[in-house]
Amino acid sequence: MMIAAKTTQVQSRFDPTMRKATLLYNPNSGGKTLRRQAEVEAVAALLRDSNVETHLALTDSSAAAEQQARQAVQSGCDTVFACGGDGTIHTLLQVLANTPVALAILPMGTANALAHDLGLPMNLKGAARAALTGVPRRVALGRIEFLDLNGKPGTRFFVVAAGAGVDAHLFYKLHTGTKQRMGMAAYYAKAWQLWFSHPMTRFAVAFDEAGSDQRRRADVTELMAVRIRNFGGVLQELAPGASLDRDDVRVVVCRTASRLAYLAYVTRGLLRRNWKVPGIELAYSGRVSCQYLQDSKATDTKIYVETDGELVGTLPVEITMVPDALTLLAPAT
Repeated sequence: MMIAAKTTQVQSRFDPTMRKATLLYNPNSGGKTLRRQAEVEAVAALLRDSNVETHLALTDSSAAAEQQARQAVQSGCDTVFACGGDGTIHTLLQVLANTPVALAILPMGTANALAHDLGLPMNLKGAARAALTGVPRRVALGRIEFLDLNGKPGTRFFVVAAGAGVDAHLFYKLHTGTKQRMGMAAYYAKAWQLWFSHPMTRFAVAFDEAGSDQRRRADVTELMAVRIRNFGGVLQELAPGASLDRDDVRVVVCRTASRLAYLAYVTRGLLRRNWKVPGIELAYSGRVSCQYLQDSKATDTKIYVETDGELVGTLPVEITMVPDALTLLAPAT
């Protein structure tokens, strides 16, 4: 299967003028609640001063955020602001995907990976001004099918990354309360602990590589399907070559169980080096499958799955792409 890269063009049917917006504010994002609502209200005032009809809605759960986003779409909003982190963005994707309503971001989360990749200011008023003057950017979304934690089939869109194996096990072990109290320090501490203790359980991966008619297969300890180039923070470039301007994902295939290889790959990102690490390879693909190995079905070992930093379930997994799926408001690149 040949999957070509695509440079996304602004399409004429998406009016760049923001007229009616809803700000969905998650007060739990980023672990800092003091002053946050006042900052969001100041952004709402800035939008109103710019002649944008603006509604501020508080969200206390993913279900509430999805419902409020649906109400915003039905009420004729042309823009919905995700006032939170990548988890809040992930929730809103499920409603805004395949609609003309634009997603804008006020980065208030722990990692803010998508905001970093889009080049948004990390202060709220700066991010709001960037949305007001930004260029509508139509991008593809990843779509992942999996079994949820109750064993039922589930489907989610993703825009940052999806992963199975070691990284998803991190989110399984990372308690929400710890994440809110410690922020990114919680990720680094738990990742370091898992580096010593994770059993590196293998599972089967198959994917169609762009530019090839062959379906490649491998037994791996980790699989990541990455959509963005810059994660921000100390790591930044997790999967060189990944881009929202493509209609596929950058696949990170970890065949190795070597802890030193994992450490070398992370160190490559920290030092901004393009090292090749034995046992870890990258490819482009528009379709990826992950399954338990035949001899592991009788065991109780679960391989967990995450999307955009949110634990969603377990294998088996099927990842595909949905072109032309979401409008983002961001500074012109």
